[in-house]
Amino acid sequence: MICNPAAGRGRARRIEPQVTRAFRAQGWAVDLAETAGPLDGTRLAAEAAARGVERVIALGGDGTVHEVANGLLRARSRATLAVVPVGSGNDFAKLTGVYAHRHVVERAVAKIVTATPRRFDAGRVLDEYFVNSMGFGFGPAVVRTRNAMPNLKGFLSYLIPVLRTFASYRPIRLEVRAAERSETGNLMMLEVCNGTTAGGDYRFAPDADPGDGRLDVCLIRAVSLPRFLLAIPRVMRGTHGGMREVALFTTKSVAIRGDAPLLLHLDGELRESGAKECTVTVEPKCLNVLVAK
Repeated sequence: MICNPAAGRGRARRIEPQVTRAFRAQGWAVDLAETAGPLDGTRLAAEAAARGVERVIALGGDGTVHEVANGLLRARSRATLAVVPVGSGNDFAKLTGVYAHRHVVERAVAKIVTATPRRFDAGRVLDEYFVNSMGFGFGPAVVRTRNAMPNLKGFLSYLIPVLRTFASYRPIRLEVRAAERSETGNLMMLEVCNGTTAGGDYRFAPDADPGDGRLDVCLIRAVSLPRFLLAIPRVMRGTHGGMREVALFTTKSVAIRGDAPLLLHLDGELRESGAKECTVTVEPKCLNVLVAK
């Protein structure tokens, strides 16, 4: 079990002994490792894979899952990944069926212990994997705003940064090229999804299947404030596909070019590569994941 002690404003560290006891009560032997800083989860996961560990549990949020998954994927490990969610958004936990049990440790652990393995896809861009979603434009801008407001909790930690970011945000010009669709223009955002939700409660890709060998792309063109406010509840319900500013499509590869260096997020983690163009691809069924029944 790889624990990010800072996850959930320190909650992961507080419940770590309880989680360990719960797994041992289910008959699992637990070897615990704590991350010491950014990207440490990737190193710890790769080391676990090299030792032949069969199951790796991420105790933390989507950022912890992102690091652990990258360690396993880079090591080409066949170890199975699971998550005890302690973050704010917990998007990956929703895909694995344990999100609703995040507040009751024993129930979440019981779900994991009785879960079945499933092969998930992973996206890849700029030599880094993502397991849930990545995006350009408004998405990473919101992440940057949220990172500067650490005292917000729960749903407000996503809604307030969204509204604050919109006040100063300007759409960016992107060229988007895929076999299924091409478009160039001023875009509010572009979200490339392996999972259904991003940012906690926003269903950008309501029909996404993390094991179908394709990425679900949500393209949103520049919108006015009234249309933006209308779009928020529709995105949360996953009914935004009918809006004229929105285009949804699936693909195996999409190329993005901007006029300026691209700011992007990977599973909610900011990245500033300095590159003005990149290609996002899918690696089908490359990650073993425990999915609760």
